Amino acid sequence: MIEQRHNAPRRYFVDAQGHRVLIGLSLEETAEFEALDLSPQMGQVAESALSKGIAAPGEVRWLELYSKHEGAWRVWIAQSQAERTQDLGFVKYV
Repeated sequence: MIEQRHNAPRRYFVDAQGHRVLIGLSLEETAEFEALDLSPQMGQVAESALSKGIAAPGEVRWLELYSKHEGAWRVWIAQSQAERTQDLGFVKYV
């Protein structure tokens, strides 16, 4: 299996002020997502809530932000790959 971890594209950009911002999210949304993601209660509460079939506090918002980021990232990857293909001037397309 080929190791891809160090070759994967970044899922964020650095804004003009030097802040890391997840693709598709605002600076504020990125901070909110990271706070929810790092919350020690998130994992514990989410686990017990999932077993009961209910959403944990913060879990719905985390999923909303993650979905927004994931969708934007997939679009960005597709656009990047399309641009990279167009930049291959030495390839003759028939």
